Amino acid sequence: MPAIDRTAVLFPGQGSQTDDMRDTAVRLRPDLVRLARDVVGEDPFARVEDGTRFQQPAIFCASLAGFDALDLEPDAAAGHSLGEFGALAAAGAIDATDALVLVAARGRLMDAAACDGPPAGMLAVLKGGPGDVEGIARDLDLTVANDNAPGQVVLSGPAEALDKAADAADRAGMRAMRLPVKGSFHSPAMESAVPKLRAALDRVPVRRPRYPVFSSITARPFGDIRHELALALTHGVRWRETLLAMRDAGLRRFAETGPGKVVTGLVRRTLPDVEAFAAKPEADHG
Repeated sequence: MPAIDRTAVLFPGQGSQTDDMRDTAVRLRPDLVRLARDVVGEDPFARVEDGTRFQQPAIFCASLAGFDALDLEPDAAAGHSLGEFGALAAAGAIDATDALVLVAARGRLMDAAACDGPPAGMLAVLKGGPGDVEGIARDLDLTVANDNAPGQVVLSGPAEALDKAADAADRAGMRAMRLPVKGSFHSPAMESAVPKLRAALDRVPVRRPRYPVFSSITARPFGDIRHELALALTHGVRWRETLLAMRDAGLRRFAETGPGKVVTGLVRRTLPDVEAFAAKPEADHG
């Protein structure tokens, strides 16, 4: 197959919710929406703005519903953080219902870890290079949580240190913006959640995916799926490097499934020489 025809499907992470995603999920995967209500204890779509515990299962349902509507067998896939569960489910590595149970547990565990620690959060730093932002992180003992694209890096850590990082970024001519999360995600602050997520992963059958699924933590195809999903709680998302690795592997078309167009924007900023688009299911007007 010519390289230009090789297609990757990308699954978005937390923060990509849209107002219409519940309608899409109910129309295309009502079974997942019902299960989400059972495993969360209430409708996560109704409380999607209330944080991690609700956002993650809701976005997972909407993303997998969108993928099912594509009628596409991709050559590879990847997911941004939470999106890894959707990518692995789409590739047949984890059953969709098992993946949803894992996502709900992950959201609860991350939320609990955030609540147990001191005030913390995440800070997006724009217009700077990874090296510039890494220097600020080292000086203030912060974690580079997301290297998303050229000029977009996210730091994670204590609230007071993030305030200092924002001042440092402003002085250096960069733009800093606090994200609407209360946890220090993808950092050592999530360590307390790791053993329980590992235990949940051990209870779920895992199979070889039908096509390569790239880990956004290692920037290469998943090897030990359980280990790498647990590792992602405390390690940074190397999304820019993941996209570069996928292009180097011959992928030239990137279709984002799920709510929003965040990932499509990151692809276009990182890989200007590829085709990137948000593949959204058509509404049912019948």
